[in-house]
Amino acid sequence: MDAKVIESGDRARAMEIFVAAIDRGSFSAAGRAVGLTPSAVSRAVDRIEARLGVRLLLRSTRALTPTAEGLAYLQAARRILADLDDSEQQIADQGLPRGRLRISAALSHGRLCVVPLLGRFAQAYPHILVDIALTDALVDVAAGQADVAIRFGPLADSGLTARRLGESRRVIIASPDYLGGAGTPRVPEDLHGHNCLNFNFRRSEPVWPFMRDGEAFSLAMKGSIEANNGETLGQLAAQGVGIARVGAFSVAQEIANGTLVPLLEDYNPGDVEQINAVFVGGANLPARVRVFVDFLIEHMR
Repeated sequence: MDAKVIESGDRARAMEIFVAAIDRGSFSAAGRAVGLTPSAVSRAVDRIEARLGVRLLLRSTRALTPTAEGLAYLQAARRILADLDDSEQQIADQGLPRGRLRISAALSHGRLCVVPLLGRFAQAYPHILVDIALTDALVDVAAGQADVAIRFGPLADSGLTARRLGESRRVIIASPDYLGGAGTPRVPEDLHGHNCLNFNFRRSEPVWPFMRDGEAFSLAMKGSIEANNGETLGQLAAQGVGIARVGAFSVAQEIANGTLVPLLEDYNPGDVEQINAVFVGGANLPARVRVFVDFLIEHMR
């Protein structure tokens, strides 16, 4: 082992041995610190001096005294070894969950389903800086606009990696107060006599899908208010403004406490949107992305 160390030409190892000799004050103490015999430590120092052509240490039976050149070499060795440690640590840290994590989520789903989980995630991963943007605009993950985007429905063939987080079904809802005044629709056609609140991001006339006796059909709906997210439509329905058809997640609490009532469930077509976490995958996937997606999969189901 000693010969291999001496002949390896490992300058960083040689510097480590030299620093240990100065710090410990003797070759024997330095050898115990670096796992070598005293003679191996002495030979390592001899090789440094031979390579540099200067004497670095004055040896005596009682102490090792660095020369002026030895002190200069000691200072340089400490700096180089510290830089090497820092560089290795930085590379090792690339595999740890740390750094800024940019998340994009739809407004309603993000506020109701993602944001409530972030406190627990931040406690579990204190070295990750969570940067979340709630928007119904489609961000370009492949172009680096976000590290993770949470998407609903079919995904375009973009080369991105997608992992399933769950699914969301649609539900038609209204408040008991609204139904008390306007009446409760018993069949889908009854909706034509009601104020049906719609999303505003479809250019064609809004239609709601239904299923009757195994046959799918759609009806065009009209109302006095349109909005770009289901949470807003659910709030309007809870206020008695009209009837809305939204993702069940956005009104789950209101349905549970009776503020809103599901309608026409016998005619629900069972249309379900899959919810995915979308990101740039591959062998170099940052640890912060991996642990966040795993966290969502565990806690959103």
